[in-house]
Amino acid sequence: MDRLQSMRVFQRVVDEGSFSAAARSLDMSPAAVTRLVADLEEHLGTRLMQRTTRRMSLTEAGETYLSRVRHILQDIDEVHAMTSSQTHELAGVLRLLTPPVLATHVVAPVLAEFRATYPHIVLDIEVSYTSQPPVEDYDITLLVASDTVSPDVIVRKVIESEAVLVASPAYLQRRGTPQHPRELAQHECLRLKHLGVRPRSWQMWREQAPVEQAEVEVSPVVWCAHSDTLMRAALDGAGITSMAVDLAAPYLTRGELVRVLSPWITGKLTLNAAFPSRKFMPQRTRVFLEYLIERTQRDAAAALQVCMAC
Repeated sequence: MDRLQSMRVFQRVVDEGSFSAAARSLDMSPAAVTRLVADLEEHLGTRLMQRTTRRMSLTEAGETYLSRVRHILQDIDEVHAMTSSQTHELAGVLRLLTPPVLATHVVAPVLAEFRATYPHIVLDIEVSYTSQPPVEDYDITLLVASDTVSPDVIVRKVIESEAVLVASPAYLQRRGTPQHPRELAQHECLRLKHLGVRPRSWQMWREQAPVEQAEVEVSPVVWCAHSDTLMRAALDGAGITSMAVDLAAPYLTRGELVRVLSPWITGKLTLNAAFPSRKFMPQRTRVFLEYLIERTQRDAAAALQVCMAC
């Protein structure tokens, strides 16, 4: 049995969701695909998949094996590309895991430019949120500093940004612009709800004087655990909300949102990129990470300049 081929077929069956779909993508017969997976299970002495006429699922052993197989095959492909290619052209599949809010406001804005620069790198993006992301299953996992990861993974900071108060020009024209944090109590505030918790006050401070803090009691008109909903509501003039500068950057730059109560901030947020602990990092992973960091930091800096000019 060709162990390497069996491993590739097993991975493709999982990725495609069925033996027949894997057979079509590999240009093989369903019988050949089924035989290779069965031979692999016999060689390992354990069942990797539970199969019925209606569905297929991985066993616990299959989950563990798949995680390692992905890295083994990727390393083999990378070594092959490094040693056999006569060009420095970057290619291959880059698997990325990101929470929804980062997918929309951090990842999506860089895709067109990145693909134009590296047209042979294919991005396989999984959009999902979990406080304990499966970093080992992806090339890059984007997460916030509060997420829990294994000490074995590598973490690199993408950007550290400030959370600031923003509102639309239409809202400020209608309700006026607060000049001091205590005036927020008279405004329509939109608050982010964390795990069901509804804090009644906004804690604020100025970067130049962090010990001087203001704690303002507010009665929000909207509670929501979804940042994009609050962003949309603020853009439509529903009220004042707190948002990370890097997420609000394009709207601040275009004037669709305006910073409120500068230079007061409502928090510090850190965006990290996590990687599996592996012998080497594929070059496509390196170039995407550098591209993401450069673009994200550039846009956030431009937004801050707009904020300072206001």
